[in-house]
Amino acid sequence: MIRVVLPAHLKTLVNDRREIKLEVTGDITQRAVIDALEARFPVLLGTVRDPVTQKRRSFVRFFACEEDLSHESPDAFLPDAVVSGHEVFYIVGAMAGG
Repeated sequence: MIRVVLPAHLKTLVNDRREIKLEVTGDITQRAVIDALEARFPVLLGTVRDPVTQKRRSFVRFFACEEDLSHESPDAFLPDAVVSGHEVFYIVGAMAGG
């Protein structure tokens, strides 16, 4: 099981769940996790990534094992600690300002 934590503004769309557990088959990549997340919660389609280009939204970041994975390839394998369920895959709403 892959454990996913969403930012507050997306938690409200999935009934305010603190942590989502997803069954992901095949290679465990960012793409596979987002595919599984959108399949389970269709209301999230287009919120994390563009539905046409499949690129991560500009103000959304991915973290796991204290590392920013946002600029990794969507097809790069996630860390073993995430795959085993020991660590969480975080989807974070980035902040901008000045």
